[in-house]
Amino acid sequence: MAIDKASVRKVLDKVKADGRNSLTAPEGKLVCDAYGIAVPGEGLAKSADEATKLAGKMGYPVVMKIVSPDILHKTEAGGVVVGVKDDAAAKAAYDQILANAKKYKADAKIEGIQVQQMLAGGTEVIIGSITDDSFGKLVAFGLGGVLVEVLKDITFRMAPATKEDALSMLDGIQAKEMLHGVRGGDPVNRDALANIIVGVSQLVTDFPEIVELDLNPVFATKKDAIAADVRIVVDFNYKPKEAPRPDAEIVKAMNRIMMPKSVAVIGASAEDGKIGNSVMKNLINGGYKGQIYPVHPKAADILGHKAYKSVKDIPGDVDVAVFAIPAKFVAGALTECGEKKIPGAVLIPSGFAEANEPELQEEIVKIGKKYDIRLMGPNIYGFYYTPANLCATFCTAFDVKGSAALSSQSGGIGMAIIGFSRSAKMGVSAIVGLGNKSDIDEDDLLAFFEQDKNTNVIAMHCEDLKDGRAFAEAARRVSKKKPVIVLKGGRTSAGAKAAASHTGALAGNDKIYEDVFKQSGVIRARSLRQLLEFARGVPLLPTPKGENVLIITGAGGSGVLLSDSVVDNDLHLMTMPEDLDKAFRKFIPPFGASGNPVDITGGEPPITYVNTVKLGLTDDRIHSLILGYWHTIVTPPMVFAKNMVEVKNEMKAKGFEKPMVASLAGDVEVEEASEYLYQNGIPAYAYSTELPVEVLGAKYKWARGAGLIK
Repeated sequence: MAIDKASVRKVLDKVKADGRNSLTAPEGKLVCDAYGIAVPGEGLAKSADEATKLAGKMGYPVVMKIVSPDILHKTEAGGVVVGVKDDAAAKAAYDQILANAKKYKADAKIEGIQVQQMLAGGTEVIIGSITDDSFGKLVAFGLGGVLVEVLKDITFRMAPATKEDALSMLDGIQAKEMLHGVRGGDPVNRDALANIIVGVSQLVTDFPEIVELDLNPVFATKKDAIAADVRIVVDFNYKPKEAPRPDAEIVKAMNRIMMPKSVAVIGASAEDGKIGNSVMKNLINGGYKGQIYPVHPKAADILGHKAYKSVKDIPGDVDVAVFAIPAKFVAGALTECGEKKIPGAVLIPSGFAEANEPELQEEIVKIGKKYDIRLMGPNIYGFYYTPANLCATFCTAFDVKGSAALSSQSGGIGMAIIGFSRSAKMGVSAIVGLGNKSDIDEDDLLAFFEQDKNTNVIAMHCEDLKDGRAFAEAARRVSKKKPVIVLKGGRTSAGAKAAASHTGALAGNDKIYEDVFKQSGVIRARSLRQLLEFARGVPLLPTPKGENVLIITGAGGSGVLLSDSVVDNDLHLMTMPEDLDKAFRKFIPPFGASGNPVDITGGEPPITYVNTVKLGLTDDRIHSLILGYWHTIVTPPMVFAKNMVEVKNEMKAKGFEKPMVASLAGDVEVEEASEYLYQNGIPAYAYSTELPVEVLGAKYKWARGAGLIK
């Protein structure tokens, strides 16, 4: 598609010179023409006679619209007449539109009446663009009319959008079946619609002063897609967010913070119950091997370490300073860190933007920028990085090492993460508090964890994204290598209000977050429990080689619920081939049920589970297994669990490895069996048919987004 940027610049320069903030319809047509966006034939009439001549050349019926830089919403002003059928009707429409416009806004500048070919047939859709505070330029798509206005059936992607992004948008609305043709209707031309979406996204990227754009309606037919109306709003003062720091710069700074050779504790204390005392004890007792420098105005020694009145008195380099002093003293101590050339500060104190003290936060941000200090916080619990035995926090020490990196914006959620990780014996590489995110935020963590060999999965809780575009671009890159899981608080209007009061962060439009996360390959958790279960379970599962999911169950009821969960989690319940059906029937009783789910019934001995699961693992047409166990005397819980682990290991040794999850129904013994399965690489849950399938679904979402399933 050839793009004519010069023509668009000429139009926008005229709009700017006129002091306007919107384009007229004829100007909108010029812009569309320049980006290959199809619009109907049209002309500008300045008299009723001119209107009839234009309409006669185009052929009736036509649409007539007011052209005024002062009337943006033409329909509201009575400035649109559709279905004009002949000369008499054209003259009458001309006079009526002028009268309506003057009544709507007496001093409106009127340039004339646009006469436009009337489009007939097809499906009405809306394609547009908005400018979001966090994500910047977004392109939008939805069905026209009440479906978009009342049901808000619309989907977003960040601009510029690829052709693949655009096509995914067509399948991203609830009423997507309308585009396929219903009740004998023709399907729409998907390529034509996708090309318009790509064109709009490129236009607003090339000209960021275009802050709103609506093509509504776009008439989509089997042959083409044409935008019947164009509305463009501009803001010549709009400035996109500054580009994020280069990744190499971020990683260099984050390495010194997360893996420091030396730590200063500002506000260190020998008194039990003080935050500075807890930080010191965690650093010492956690096994950190680097230098620890307590900073205290009066003490000579704290917990066996020489104390210093100021960081400036510390000999040698300091990589990071942990602050455990009241908010009002932070700026002064931070300045001293800058003079000492300390590159990182972990700001535990609260009392900043979240406590209606934005000036205090603005002051420390300025100091951080002046001295190039990266700031974590304020209003945080600190952080853990277990490979370095580093517990730079006042919370309980954590020493179960693993490959999951977790972060939270909230301290309370951070404590839940710590507690769950300990209870579930989930090893972590890091747990990080971000709090007010005055500087370091999620995209900084993504850059660090992307290259961190100790981290295989990244799970994040957030209430807002300070720079959603920077996060999405980082997540799109990182999610190709490692799963990125996000729990976004403030999904509902009530949640958004709570988020704003808690951190000074305004939660954005949740539909935008939903769609941009999808575009970026992010796995979205719907609850705190899901975030934690995904972080624990997704890394355990091997990557599936295809979409076919098979359920093997000892209880028909569990099979039904598991099947429902498969559908709920966008998984594909495999259609059972006839030969495979016969193969399963060899192992199950006559009153059992093959097909999918394979119901082996509850009274079967352990060998039936063993044989059916072996078959499921060895047949190449099956790509993952869901096991539904029912507690019986014949096959007790731990017998089932040990048999499944043996089968898994035996088949893996022979080259057969597939994702396998389990749901266990029964008395309390199933809890121990579930834990045994989990500790041996099979995510398993007692009393739940939803959680195991959700974990499997999360693995599939990641694998699809990373392009690993063909």
